[in-house]
Amino acid sequence: MHIYEHQQKKELGESDKVRQLTMEGLHTKPSFFLFSLFFLASAALSGANVAELDDHWQKKAEEAFARSRAAYHPDPEGVTNHFNQAVHLALAQARNSTRRGLKAVRADKFRQGQCVASNPIDRCWRCQKDWIKDRKKLASCGKGFGRNAVGGRDGDFYVVTDPSDNDLVNPKYGTLRWGVIQDRPLWIIFARDMIIRLSEELIINSNKTIDARGANVHIAFGAQISIQFVQNVIIHGLHIHDIKPGNGGMIRDSLRHYGFRTKSDGDGISIYGSSDIWIDHCSMRNCADGLIDAIEASTAITISNCHFARHNDVLLFGASDSNERDSIMQVTVAFNHFGKGLVQRMPRCRWGFFHVVNNDYTHWMMYAIGGSQHPTIISQGNRFLAPPMRFAKEITKRDYATEDVWKHWTWRSEGDLMQNGAFFRESGAPAKNNFDKKDFIKAKPGTWVKRLTRYAGPLGCRAGRAC
Repeated sequence: MHIYEHQQKKELGESDKVRQLTMEGLHTKPSFFLFSLFFLASAALSGANVAELDDHWQKKAEEAFARSRAAYHPDPEGVTNHFNQAVHLALAQARNSTRRGLKAVRADKFRQGQCVASNPIDRCWRCQKDWIKDRKKLASCGKGFGRNAVGGRDGDFYVVTDPSDNDLVNPKYGTLRWGVIQDRPLWIIFARDMIIRLSEELIINSNKTIDARGANVHIAFGAQISIQFVQNVIIHGLHIHDIKPGNGGMIRDSLRHYGFRTKSDGDGISIYGSSDIWIDHCSMRNCADGLIDAIEASTAITISNCHFARHNDVLLFGASDSNERDSIMQVTVAFNHFGKGLVQRMPRCRWGFFHVVNNDYTHWMMYAIGGSQHPTIISQGNRFLAPPMRFAKEITKRDYATEDVWKHWTWRSEGDLMQNGAFFRESGAPAKNNFDKKDFIKAKPGTWVKRLTRYAGPLGCRAGRAC
């Protein structure tokens, strides 16, 4: 929730002119500064509306909410059905190829060096030896609610060669910040392994892919990634960890605009008022706030094949019980591994529709899945291994409602594997939703989760061999 002071530049005709933009407006008049302090204090009480000071962000917010409404799927059960069909097909194909290629080898063991991709997202691209020549194929491989995110597919490649992040208003060509602020589609890749310490939050513009395949790239020890009032973003293959709150200041978000930002929270990735977002094969741990937060009517999101560890508040979907606009939020959480040192919120949901499918939950300390304000949560084919503490065996946690209220919320468990005393407290009347239809294809049961999540986290992709 960041506030911008008005600071807008005319649109530039050529992208390299961004380096000529000045710091004009940094020295604000005292009277305006005092007004800003007053406004910031009042905004904190009123929900921190970014629109009141900056016409640029007012327009972006309005456009973003319109896109979110358009991205909302009127038949979310149909999307989950389509997803589950893809899982069944991918596993059937994997079994057939295994039978052909592996004689006298157990079904859960694979010949050394052979690429095995048993979930439908990975099966779409991962076993191609020439993946590096066809990077953009990844854009056709999304599943779930974020399946329409194509990122920078329709743009040029941009290569990050410089891990520095020293200029927030006129970023240097070759840096990650230069690439993400461009006003055109870009497919961003990395020249080599690197650690990028963000000086302040990295604000991603629309139509971007950050593709770390082929390099070991860490966003670490600095500020967060922010996806705010934009659309169509893919983030793939990053290690994101040890993120700290930023101090704010003047930060550029596009070629046409920069402005004053307040402190950032220290999330790994913050999704705010955005749609068509896909986060895949990332590793995330130890951030100051959430690992991934999606709030303010964000929707059409898939989080897949990621590995999460060593964190308290893992995934937050919807930040306020009073923000009814989050009722359009639709998120798929699939094929992820929730690993060591996690406490809660995997995810914690409000208002919207959430498909939590074929994830491996091997650790939590308080609860795994929670929520408030009557979200619909469909848990299918997950493996839940409860911690040894007796008080933490329950997977679910409902907040700010008594049982006579939350018993009407639709929280369903289907095909989940419960281990070590784990239990899912269901609610809602199954007869009143579409999940009891005979033609509804179930996700693969939790017994399949180990193979479906086998390669969660960044992959060791190298040129000339399958990932």
